[in-house]
Amino acid sequence: MESSARTSSGMFFHRGEDKVIRRIEKRIADYTSIPVENGEGLQVLHYEVGQKFDPHFDTSEDGYTAKNGGPRQTTFLMYLSDVEDGGETVFPLAKAKRRSSLFLFKLFAKKGMSVKPKMGDALLFWNIKPDVSLDPKSLHGANPVVKGNKWSATKWMHVHEYKKDI
Repeated sequence: MESSARTSSGMFFHRGEDKVIRRIEKRIADYTSIPVENGEGLQVLHYEVGQKFDPHFDTSEDGYTAKNGGPRQTTFLMYLSDVEDGGETVFPLAKAKRRSSLFLFKLFAKKGMSVKPKMGDALLFWNIKPDVSLDPKSLHGANPVVKGNKWSATKWMHVHEYKKDI
């Protein structure tokens, strides 16, 4: 399916599809304290020069996702490659705090925040607030790649068990 909002290419892996996927999912569950069963399968994306993803929310408003595990509470984004130039993950409505140097946020956009892809780094962000309402600061996108290639993997985790075969 083609989209002007997302110009990357990608594929999905089923949750628990193989030994490597299971190991990654276990590490994410251990790190986030969110059970493996609440997660969707991994999505791997590839961005070439000029490809981007317009700002969007990861929570889904369609009935399928709401009935299957509830809203996506968190997004765990893993960088699988360095990018020579561009490809930052941008959060246009987020504000950096004075102590932000303690985190991996090294590059700040004129408005909001952006994070430069670095192989081996990962971002965890909350899509919803504790009352399950949308967190507007979770609006995010991917700047166009200027030079090089960007590879990333995304894991979405829901409030409740996500039944992969519904």
